[in-house]
Amino acid sequence: MSEQDLVAWATEISAKPYGERVYDITRRTMRQTLFRWLDIRSEGEHHLLTAPPTIIAPVHRSNLDSLIVGTLGGRRLPTLAKESLFKIKPLGWWIAGLGGIPLDRNAADREATKLARDVLDSGRPLMIFPEGTRQTGQAIGELFDGTTWIAAKSGASIVPVGIAGTEAAMPPGAKFPRRVPVGVVAGEPIEMPEGRVPRSALTELTEQMRDRLQAVNDRAHELIR
Repeated sequence: MSEQDLVAWATEISAKPYGERVYDITRRTMRQTLFRWLDIRSEGEHHLLTAPPTIIAPVHRSNLDSLIVGTLGGRRLPTLAKESLFKIKPLGWWIAGLGGIPLDRNAADREATKLARDVLDSGRPLMIFPEGTRQTGQAIGELFDGTTWIAAKSGASIVPVGIAGTEAAMPPGAKFPRRVPVGVVAGEPIEMPEGRVPRSALTELTEQMRDRLQAVNDRAHELIR
């Protein structure tokens, strides 16, 4: 199945009533199992419900991150995910039900940008990890301008989300999460300026996002000390 066909299939699954039920069942299950097991402590959850167009922008330390943020938010958060996951049934059906969108990691950046803007233009929120792939440690490194560029083009606000503890709970290669406390802090939305945003302003917005992401990530670590 081509990427275009996968996107159409995932979109169809997500749009159907049982797509919403997949999320509801997953959210209840996560609340009753994973959240109790990990002792999740959170602040600012209401920011995760900021009216669209909105980009939810968490740090990325573990495969648990998207599940935890999606469960806390109380609504489906479409996320660009590698297309190979959608070819594994029923995993692909489940990810599509949660709002996942297949992306070929080898595709050009413009394809990912188009998929992201399509989600935001349809009135749905979107989850993007500004750091790209999983990182390690508490510090937020240099970010690319991709997230702020998409936000500026679509008029979306950006909600920075710090997450502490998931790296220890489920590092790469782990098959089951360790029982450790996890802190999650959602900060106030970063609003994009109206009109065309020049490259220099985009760089400043990205640096602002990095600073805000560092602040909420530091606070998340404080919650688990």
